[in-house]
Amino acid sequence: MLTKRIIPCLDIKDGRTVKGINFLDLRDAGDPVELAEAYANEGADELVFLDISATEERRKTLANLVKRVAEKVNIPFTVGGGISSVEDVDILLHNGADKVSINSSAVKNPDLINELVAKFGSQCIVVAIDAKRIDGMWKVHLVGGKVPTDLELFQWAKEVEERGAGEILFTSMDHDGTKNGFANETLARLSTELNIPIIASGGAGNMEHFIDTFNEGKADAALAASVFHFKEMEIRDLKKKLQDHGIPVRL
Repeated sequence: MLTKRIIPCLDIKDGRTVKGINFLDLRDAGDPVELAEAYANEGADELVFLDISATEERRKTLANLVKRVAEKVNIPFTVGGGISSVEDVDILLHNGADKVSINSSAVKNPDLINELVAKFGSQCIVVAIDAKRIDGMWKVHLVGGKVPTDLELFQWAKEVEERGAGEILFTSMDHDGTKNGFANETLARLSTELNIPIIASGGAGNMEHFIDTFNEGKADAALAASVFHFKEMEIRDLKKKLQDHGIPVRL
């Protein structure tokens, strides 16, 4: 059985790590380079670095910061935010990223997924999907959750897989920062209907939530931010707890 992955997420704004609730009310969580190095040393399986204001401000992800983070870590490192071309991805990979995450640009130009997969390979391309329940349907949102679309989550996720993406990072905006647990019913449906790995995001508050998302949500990986940033749990302790519950992890 494949091991389940624990992935700290560093949301970056103005060069600092930030964290909010339901994508709002951001507060400072520290220096991204220091945090990345600490997580790599604590046993994180991967890191995700999202420049959350890059798309909104129509500027490119901070390649220099990516380089500084990559110099400090020895685990796979995914970078997202403002990526809209083959050239953008090329720059990030040359600065040390192992994968890239695209979101708004993929919705606006779905062919971009095909282009990036053809150039860099499926294993390199993660499509992030931020969605919120509206009138009983999961609707995809863009630009850091600020712009709703008519796209339905499961329909879009299937198209993303068909276009060759290697993974989907699904964030439930309803659960984000609430610490009430992941959207496990929705994650389980995604995992059942798709053949590519699903990364769970949004809602981690305690170790049981991680156990639940791997067992009930059938997630391949679980991403969290504030519980790690503010030292509410240590990654090594979390992994030991997961192992005690029969969930395969890399210790």
